[in-house]
Amino acid sequence: MTAESTQSDLTARLRSILDGQWAPTRDIVRKQIEDQQLVPRADLSLDDYRTRVLGQMKDMVGLGFPAQGFRTEHGGTGDVGGAVTAIETLGYGDLSLMVKAGVQWGLFGGAIENLGTRRHHDEYVRGLIDLDVLGCFAMTETGHGSNVQELETTATYLPETGEFEIHSPTPSARKDYIGGAAQHARYAAVFAQLVTAGPGEEPTGRGVHCFVVPLRDADGSDLPGVTTSDCGYKGGLPGVDNGRIMFDRVRIPRENLLNRYADVAEDGTYSSPIESDNRRFFTMLGTLVRGRVTVGASAGAAGRFGLALAVNYALIRRQFEVAGGDDELLLMDYRTHQRRLLPLVARAYAFALAQNEVTAELHEIQSADPDTVDPDTVRKLETKAAAIKAGHTELAARAINEAREACGGAGYMSENLLPLLRGDIDVFTTFEGDNLILTQLVAKQQLGYYADDVRELDALGWVRFVANMAKNYALEKTAARQVVQTLLDDSDEDPENSDLTHPGTQLRLLRNREEHLTSTAAARMRRAQEPDADVQAVFTDTQDHLIKVGTSHIERVVLEVFVDVIGRVDHRETRDVLKKIRNLFVYSLLEDDLGWYLMHRHVSVERAKAIRRGVNDLCGDLRPYAQTLVDAFGVPPVCLDVPMLRHG
Repeated sequence: MTAESTQSDLTARLRSILDGQWAPTRDIVRKQIEDQQLVPRADLSLDDYRTRVLGQMKDMVGLGFPAQGFRTEHGGTGDVGGAVTAIETLGYGDLSLMVKAGVQWGLFGGAIENLGTRRHHDEYVRGLIDLDVLGCFAMTETGHGSNVQELETTATYLPETGEFEIHSPTPSARKDYIGGAAQHARYAAVFAQLVTAGPGEEPTGRGVHCFVVPLRDADGSDLPGVTTSDCGYKGGLPGVDNGRIMFDRVRIPRENLLNRYADVAEDGTYSSPIESDNRRFFTMLGTLVRGRVTVGASAGAAGRFGLALAVNYALIRRQFEVAGGDDELLLMDYRTHQRRLLPLVARAYAFALAQNEVTAELHEIQSADPDTVDPDTVRKLETKAAAIKAGHTELAARAINEAREACGGAGYMSENLLPLLRGDIDVFTTFEGDNLILTQLVAKQQLGYYADDVRELDALGWVRFVANMAKNYALEKTAARQVVQTLLDDSDEDPENSDLTHPGTQLRLLRNREEHLTSTAAARMRRAQEPDADVQAVFTDTQDHLIKVGTSHIERVVLEVFVDVIGRVDHRETRDVLKKIRNLFVYSLLEDDLGWYLMHRHVSVERAKAIRRGVNDLCGDLRPYAQTLVDAFGVPPVCLDVPMLRHG
């Protein structure tokens, strides 16, 4: 077997592992990207770009992916994992198409599917799959984005007519940045504060609920009481028609309340199978977790796309003569360049594998009978989805920016796609959950994972809860991942005296950091018990610590998945290469946080030096595999057919 065929075989094996359970879906979408040349463009007007992307969405309907996201009894084909993977793979092409598709079939469609009942499924699902019903997801407001519970838009029930009145009471109640609202959407899934009263009752606010609200007529004109406007040019995503919506006492039928978790009778009586307003709110939001999973996954694909461009360029671009030689050296042969790109490639592998696991877990939960799903399992998925979304989108933004800089002037040219990718990926760190808030959410979940009601508490209530807990804060173990526990049992409990390339040592280092940070965060929270303590000040002063807890949790979870996946690989060379990638992933994480490890005496100065040397050594070990590593991402050839890779 030739070296070339051996590399080709390794590439195929690595790609199979990265592609995971829905590999055939990825290949179909790759072919669509290739055949239709679905790559970012810099030469189109907003109107032309939006028209182009809508046409590309229509071409996707026939591939079957839009129907996969909906249950068979609702008119779909019931393959949630396939639907998520299809939209994820669009991240290898044009993110405008990915976002537009995600809004239509993931967010708007997900609201109908998961918050609606039979009447809504019968009326809307088939049409929204086929694009006969174009919709948008109207949650964010000018005044409130992340704090969804405080949205200002109202939905007041009028028993005399059997209608809800949708209204924007203040300028800050304007629905803002809504994908599809500027031009194409005919309907909106509108999140609003429900106000109703039964016979003899005073009107009462029942919290945020979701309603289907028509926006435009068949000619595309705003309906009476609806005012839409265009966000215009943004930092990226020119093919997505983001817009704003204001409602002036718009009437909709009572049946337009998506009433899976709450309903309003003809006489205005409110009912819900969930008594707690907070629990109901979080239950409703939890059913929409698919959007968060998809955003993280698609960002990861875009990040791998950017890294593939930069690594391929570094393998053909030469700079400066070698001492005593005639040829200039390839960029990828410089250690500094290896350090710029290869640790990010390693992280891309790690997060891609973690993302695959989240998608599989989402598929299992959303394919099951809703009445049989364990709420604790759903809660854990929500936390994991938040963690991976925050980590994966941050990685993608960093990777694409580093890739742009690593390609110098060529990387700044739109024709080479990296500036377009950088503009498109930028918003992924703040939509479907701002990353800082999601990381904080993950940390809060770690501090209170054993309390069912902790998620319902506001910031002050949560601080008081943590402060009053008497038990120790210990890391929630992943007992189901037996390979991880076995490795921990087999490794030296003192990481300082054990082999840093041993997965048990790596797991222990990341777990020890998370446990230390979690316990010290809890200790800081206990200051809220002191006489005359300002609970808000305690919370604010601890936020930086919470972010550190959340980040450490994200990295630990990703490593556990990586270790688990490697443990199932039989082919020796493939397993050996994956181990090198895992080692570089861990060493680079440790290097990034060496200050903390040294300050808290989790590593010695000598071990810190060994970690820095280890990053260099591992970059050198993986240099011969650089082409193979990015080829295994499976970025379609059309996306890599850019001038800088034709000319060097």
